Amino acid sequence: MNNTPTLENERVILSPLTIDNYEKLISIASQDKLVQYSPSDIATPTSLKNYVETALEQQKAGTSIPFIVYDRKNNAFAGCTRFMHINSKNKVLHIGSTWIGREFQGTGLNTQMKKLMLAYAFNTMNFEKVEFRVDERNMASRKAVEKLGCTLEGMLRKDVYLLNGFKRNTCCYGLLKEEWLSNQK
Repeated sequence: MNNTPTLENERVILSPLTIDNYEKLISIASQDKLVQYSPSDIATPTSLKNYVETALEQQKAGTSIPFIVYDRKNNAFAGCTRFMHINSKNKVLHIGSTWIGREFQGTGLNTQMKKLMLAYAFNTMNFEKVEFRVDERNMASRKAVEKLGCTLEGMLRKDVYLLNGFKRNTCCYGLLKEEWLSNQK
């Protein structure tokens, strides 16, 4: 049984990502170089299905909550995102595996998604820290998490292999609950 919440505001709806709705993302996932900084293969319908199945397995294990992203402004499905590496004991989780189609990038959609997720993680799940992991070269994503109030806590050198065989450096960003709350005043 899926107990994933639906998170929404005026701009975006984050609904449970399922094996029944992922096909709405096939045309977006197949965009050239959409996930060039990610180790995830989503470019074909089969690889996207495998990606979703992995996310759902992680959800069953209690370490992930995947969402499909719907952009209300454009009345279209835009991509996906998830809570991941959920560590309930230490009240820390990551927000990641986020990708949206090129036509949605730079429109404010990603910021609205992240704000919804941060509010839910801190206010409803009662977590104390949210982390983001970003490829060192992905300046757009790094600036986006910094705008949310996240602090660069360090870099994991040659940490993750990408699809093209390149081993990236990963920037580790963190946001504490008290920082988030003080930014909301």
